[in-house]
Amino acid sequence: MYRFADSTVHVWIAHMGGPFWAGKETAAWSIPKGLYDGDEDPWQAARREFTEETGYPVPAAAFFTLGTFRQPSGKLLTAFAGAPDAGTGGFDPTKISSNTFALEWPKGSRVLREYPELDRAEWTSIAGARERLVKGQRPLLDALLQHLEDTETEENRML
Repeated sequence: MYRFADSTVHVWIAHMGGPFWAGKETAAWSIPKGLYDGDEDPWQAARREFTEETGYPVPAAAFFTLGTFRQPSGKLLTAFAGAPDAGTGGFDPTKISSNTFALEWPKGSRVLREYPELDRAEWTSIAGARERLVKGQRPLLDALLQHLEDTETEENRML
């Protein structure tokens, strides 16, 4: 999600949960995302994952596809973006309630602990997101900026 604040584009990102990411800020943030099988529509999967990882339904917005991006792991990430409409039905992006995953921690201890997939979220500038997002998701920022520039150019042509 994105918004304009003080004439600047801000994006909503979330810090990944679990002991590996604890205490890390640089390259430790993400957009809500998850896996889906080949039979599931990517947009429906994105909506499901957003709800699972934030505790909120997807807020009303004019969403569009940013594109598909190959991650360093080789996985493909299909991303969508939208600016939440005013009055988003109580959606507070700073208060998330993420689903959890089980992890043996400390490693080798045979003790399984539950950790949230995302432990906090916030709005940040593009520059802040570029530093904080994991490397494979940084191209999403360029795609968003390009889309916004293209949209603005098209709107100016129509005037």
